[in-house]
Amino acid sequence: MSSTTVTRLSAWSGAAAGLTIALTGGAEAVLGETAPTSVLLALTPALATPLLIALHQGQADRAGRFGDVAYLVNLIGLGLFGGAAFSLNLVLFFLDGVKPAPPTAVGLLGSALVFAVGTVLFGVAMLRAKVYPTVPVWGYTVLLAVFAVAARLPDGPATSLLHVGVGGSLVWLATAVLGRARERVLV
Repeated sequence: MSSTTVTRLSAWSGAAAGLTIALTGGAEAVLGETAPTSVLLALTPALATPLLIALHQGQADRAGRFGDVAYLVNLIGLGLFGGAAFSLNLVLFFLDGVKPAPPTAVGLLGSALVFAVGTVLFGVAMLRAKVYPTVPVWGYTVLLAVFAVAARLPDGPATSLLHVGVGGSLVWLATAVLGRARERVLV
């Protein structure tokens, strides 16, 4: 499989993650959190990971050492946060009245903080590299960090709007990756 094909598949995976986050956020604004939306949200970090890799590869030559470190922190944070999101949405959601024990709660918060810091660092690296459109990069930088920290807040209009913004930023960035892949094929 060619690197362009892998990049395209990674972008489509990220677009699927973004659409899922945005659509479930919109649905939860009307319906509240439901079993189907919870299950779908549990899977989105796994779908977003290939996009993160493609974003880094698309700017690695311009992002320098800072970009490499930022990418690594963001990738580790996404792995930790993905595990936390999976646990919260596929385990705790279906256990009535169960609260995480204090060490688990600290671990969940820690994963969100590592992801938030990694997201901000990687967002700054993307802004400095100037490879991707500025608006979705700012959305990635700010909204995903807030999204990580707000993951355990009660669902409401603000969290639903945040889901839509995060999803839109991911879709826009995935579209930019697809556009760059198309340009490489044409050259």
